[in-house]
Amino acid sequence: MHSIKQTLERFRIVRLLLSIYRIRAVRMLFPVAIIALVYWEGQHELKQVHLGLTIRELRHVPASAVMEMMGVALLSVAVMSAYDYLIRKHFRFRTGAWSTFRYAWIANTFNNLIGFAGLAGIGLRSLLYKKSGVPAAALAPALVFLSPLMITGLSLLSWGNLTGLLPAHGLMREHTWLIFAVWGMALYLPFFVIIQRSSLFAKWINRGQGRTPWFTVAASVGASFLEWLFAGITFWTIGSHLLGGVAFVTLFSIYLVAAVAGILSMAPGGIGAFDLIALLGLTQLGHTSDQAMAVLVIYRLFYYVVPWLIGLVLAALEIGLPGRKNTDQSGEVPEPSLNIWQKIWGWPGQYTFLSDLGFWALGKLVLASGLILLLSAATPGLLYRLQMTEELLSLPVMQISHHLSVLIGFLLILLSRGISLRVRRAYLWTSVLLFGGAVFAFTKGFDYEEAGFLLLVALILWISRSRFYRISVPVNKQSVLWWLLLTSLIALGYYLLGSYAHRGFMKHLPPGIRPEWLQQHSNVAVAAAGSLAVSWLVVTMLAVLRPQRKAEEIFADKDMERVEQFLAGTKGNALTHMLFLGDKSFYWAQKGKVLFAFARTRDKLVVLGDPLGPRALMNEAISEFRRAVDLYGLSVVFYQATPEFLPVYHEQGYHFFKLGEEARVPLAGFTLSGKKNSDLRSVCNRFEREGYTFEISEAPHSGTLLQELQAVSEEWLDGRTEKGYSLGWFKASYMQLAPVALLRGAEGRIAAFASIAPCYDGGTTVSIDLMRHRKDTPNGTMDYLFVHLLEWAKSQGNAWFNLGNAPLSSVGQNSGALREEKVARLVFIRGGHWYGFAGLRRYKEKFNPQWEPRYLAYPASLILPILTIDLVRLVSRHPQEKE
Repeated sequence: MHSIKQTLERFRIVRLLLSIYRIRAVRMLFPVAIIALVYWEGQHELKQVHLGLTIRELRHVPASAVMEMMGVALLSVAVMSAYDYLIRKHFRFRTGAWSTFRYAWIANTFNNLIGFAGLAGIGLRSLLYKKSGVPAAALAPALVFLSPLMITGLSLLSWGNLTGLLPAHGLMREHTWLIFAVWGMALYLPFFVIIQRSSLFAKWINRGQGRTPWFTVAASVGASFLEWLFAGITFWTIGSHLLGGVAFVTLFSIYLVAAVAGILSMAPGGIGAFDLIALLGLTQLGHTSDQAMAVLVIYRLFYYVVPWLIGLVLAALEIGLPGRKNTDQSGEVPEPSLNIWQKIWGWPGQYTFLSDLGFWALGKLVLASGLILLLSAATPGLLYRLQMTEELLSLPVMQISHHLSVLIGFLLILLSRGISLRVRRAYLWTSVLLFGGAVFAFTKGFDYEEAGFLLLVALILWISRSRFYRISVPVNKQSVLWWLLLTSLIALGYYLLGSYAHRGFMKHLPPGIRPEWLQQHSNVAVAAAGSLAVSWLVVTMLAVLRPQRKAEEIFADKDMERVEQFLAGTKGNALTHMLFLGDKSFYWAQKGKVLFAFARTRDKLVVLGDPLGPRALMNEAISEFRRAVDLYGLSVVFYQATPEFLPVYHEQGYHFFKLGEEARVPLAGFTLSGKKNSDLRSVCNRFEREGYTFEISEAPHSGTLLQELQAVSEEWLDGRTEKGYSLGWFKASYMQLAPVALLRGAEGRIAAFASIAPCYDGGTTVSIDLMRHRKDTPNGTMDYLFVHLLEWAKSQGNAWFNLGNAPLSSVGQNSGALREEKVARLVFIRGGHWYGFAGLRRYKEKFNPQWEPRYLAYPASLILPILTIDLVRLVSRHPQEKE
């Protein structure tokens, strides 16, 4: 019994530890702690690094050695495709060998650089293989199968460190925590093999087809072994060229220990931990910190950055959109024709798939182009190239080219966002700047490598030119501040790199050589600050002159007469009357047969309720509206959508969030008789004894009545600001459009009123709109007013009376509800001091209504918390204010 109790206590401890680890802050602290530990161990070596000497080491590498190192690095990345060929064979994917290699290159290079614990590779593989027709049912277990095997090769090689075959005793003896890290990595392999051969793995991952064959397990470990072996060979190849003849086993052993530290840090590419451990190991061999840092820089560049740039090119060409979106009224998107470059690239049909990854990759290629120009300008050029360029041109031309290349670098960084958003003008400006950047990179110091890369990016943009269809996109303060901060940090980095790199480089030039091309400290600062300021000035002018105002004209239709004519022959809903408030714009789709009433908040157009018009046209009408607004980078959201239209929104790819429920009273069964309505009868009897009277004032109303109603409204507001959009507000012209229910005291003074909103459905439904009362009215005033309103509506032949929404009512009650809906449930229960959500629901329950849910329908690309804030701002802002 005692042992069982101890076992349970240990189990509780394990559960506690797992619960603590699931906390995001704890998971974030773990890699930070690892990197901090490594930094503490290697702070002495870091202080010995001199940027100028490191750049000097890099500049002295012969071209033949560069080609050899680059070739080995690219071969090592290509070897990683063994993973994808393995899952292709094991799970019987029907993808071609060349397609598998492309998918592997894209996924592996993104995963190497970005990481996120392998999520980048998993996400890209999922997208790419789905595009090629692999069903999700087969893809999911393949990705689960692939994830844990990627470090088995490193685990196998770690046994070499422990047994002495790959000696790194000096490094682990000086930093003893590395021994535990290597042991932990080594023990992963037997754990992996046990799991692979387990019955549970056979059931859930192998889909009931038996245990994983020993051959597949061996192939899995072999694929991982090849990855880490070739990565180590790359590290040794670079080290042998920069450090002189160094034994393969020695460098490979240091690489493995550093790789283990990098894996434990969980940072993308092991950045930080890997580099510092490798730096410690190389300096232990007697090499200077500057030489060791040069090895790490080349390794990062050739094994991570250059393959990732190639992966960006492949992703940009692999995943694209159809040509310029058709904005005609037909609702059909024609199949794009492939231009000659796309036909040369091949793979029929790939350009018909919708994905933002292609645009993201294009934007990052442009961003990389700008950074490469800045990096090229910040670091010293090769002396023989500078001398040759000066002989062909002149020093002033070289200096002007240098400053212009810096300016173009900043402009490309700023325009990269427009490329990702598919803006046509951004594409045109970027194309010109890429060509200009290539020319100036050539004329400032014969940097043909940078020029070639810029021309390649320009070619890819030209091939993809039909994808850039947007006229403009909204610009908000948050994005402006973010890009201003980013470019300012880049400018600071350019200043620091250029200043110290040139200064350190000039200290170690051969005697007698002081070239004028190498800028001094002040020139770097002027170039950074000046280029940053000019680039922002140019982009600001482009933003001010952008055709966004044209979008405002297109979506600024507020023709009330056309709406009245439309509603004469089209069924409305409980929200239709609010179209006459004047704060909404109208979009007419399907040749004027479908109406969207909306208001704008930031980059979103929020449609109030469902569209109005024939149900058969709704799907095409929504597509037409979305295409029209997408030209300007805007999104369409439907607020208070009804269950009837959810299938239509689902076909459009929308997500849903329940906003609450609407109370609809069936008037045929409404009566004050019975025990259930005794409280309402008591209220009515009391008010009738006190001399209160109810009456309906039909429109148009007299000026005197409107003045008295406004006085009641202002007393009820008590200094608060009117809300808008989905809530009515007191407006004389609006009040003249419908009847008003009045409750007068014994002395004839208006104590309360409620405006009535027709639902434009042939008199079937009538709704409540504006409700106001004086401060000194007794309890039960609105109950008395509502009872008489319901009786009046029933006498008019209406079938339903709409009491309006109960926000957050019945939201998040089920255990399977969305996390956001569960939070909303807590607000509904606990948020009484903010709004009285539960109290409003209980109040409307008095009238025995039928509850019908209302939803928020929004595109999957929008983030719900941010959208919620925008909706709160939309409803809360004063009706006369502009966004």
